[in-house]
Amino acid sequence: MKIWDHLFRNARLATMASEEAPYGILEAASLAVHNGRIAWLGPDSQLPREAAAKNSVAKNIVDCEGRLLTPGLIDCHSHLVFGGDRVREFEMRLEGISYAEISRQGGGIVSTVKATRQSSEDELLEGARRRLLCLSREGVTSVEVKSGYGLDTANEVKMLRAARRLGETMPQRVVTSFLGAHAVPPEMAGDSDAYLDLVIREMLPAVAAENLADAVDAFCEHIAFSPQQISALFRAAIELGLPIKLHAEQLSNLGGAAMAAGFGALSADHLEYLDEAGVRAMAAAGTVAVLLPGAYYFLRETQGPPVDLLRRHGVPIAVATDCNPGSSPMASLLLALNMSCILFGLTPSEALAGATRNAARALGLGDEIGTLEVGKRADLALWDTDQPAALVATLGVNHCLRTYIDGQPVESTLEANAASSKPESTTPESIT
Repeated sequence: MKIWDHLFRNARLATMASEEAPYGILEAASLAVHNGRIAWLGPDSQLPREAAAKNSVAKNIVDCEGRLLTPGLIDCHSHLVFGGDRVREFEMRLEGISYAEISRQGGGIVSTVKATRQSSEDELLEGARRRLLCLSREGVTSVEVKSGYGLDTANEVKMLRAARRLGETMPQRVVTSFLGAHAVPPEMAGDSDAYLDLVIREMLPAVAAENLADAVDAFCEHIAFSPQQISALFRAAIELGLPIKLHAEQLSNLGGAAMAAGFGALSADHLEYLDEAGVRAMAAAGTVAVLLPGAYYFLRETQGPPVDLLRRHGVPIAVATDCNPGSSPMASLLLALNMSCILFGLTPSEALAGATRNAARALGLGDEIGTLEVGKRADLALWDTDQPAALVATLGVNHCLRTYIDGQPVESTLEANAASSKPESTTPESIT
């Protein structure tokens, strides 16, 4: 019989593999890993006879002691790479100063663009690494990182190089998106057509030539770019073989989500002002709705996304942090899951699916990660609870004990803290 690399026994598996059964729970179950992929899973009672009889069937045996084992969490929308911060702007907004006035004073995205341009690639990498560590401690094994604060060729390329290096130097999977069409840079203010022409003619080919982006994103809004402008960008991206996604319907309804769905977009994100026509278009195209409650919260918005319409039409719903320096300075996916329930009305099972199965679909990786199924990558999170809803329901309590990427363990802060505060004998020896 083949010897597995890892065998997780006595686990409560939340496979997240089915939309029909919440969490896809398997009780008193085992999961085997070989060559970085899930080789077998099912009830302990159905383990092959050799596995049940002796430990030599696997190189490493992990007794989960009834704990919850889920797919590793996926943050499918983030802006982890940026320079500087906008903490003072947070104070200014609370003091009653409008975002427009802050922008006139050189704040807003202009300040982040300036700080990002002044930062070296190494400095951008170090800042992103610290933010990714925060996510990883909460069970995140994959993250998407966007550019969009360089807004010229050299600095957009610099941001994406830093994001690629993040994936090379950290164990987590890093997926990159080129967001050159995020805003018009200050040196081209008032001429969005000329800037977008630069994005299409110069930036996009440069990014593609270095294989720096896994997808192309854009911001469709009155303060950014129109659907007609973005359509030209999407056509150019598709000609280069790059999938597309879109920031859409965050502040108004320009029909961006429907336009993106017409191009077969992986996802449309934000969506507070999405209408039923847009929902229908997304359903027909299989485009994932990525909800970003952090931005909704920090901007103190009042209109939430049409969750009931998305459910009714069967649009997959994902949830992400939107971690960025201005509108969602939040590096906690677990908090985003809680917010999606409290602010948007998702159920805990919908929220967890939004950070596993549907988040993987939003990145075009649904065949590789996001569920516990034979043949998929063994990206796993082991939690110090047996209740999946505990991941969503509690704030300030990190239940993540350890994550595994391609079956290899990544030590978490919780386990390190437990080991330092308790006698060594109280830490389960079988957790490796």
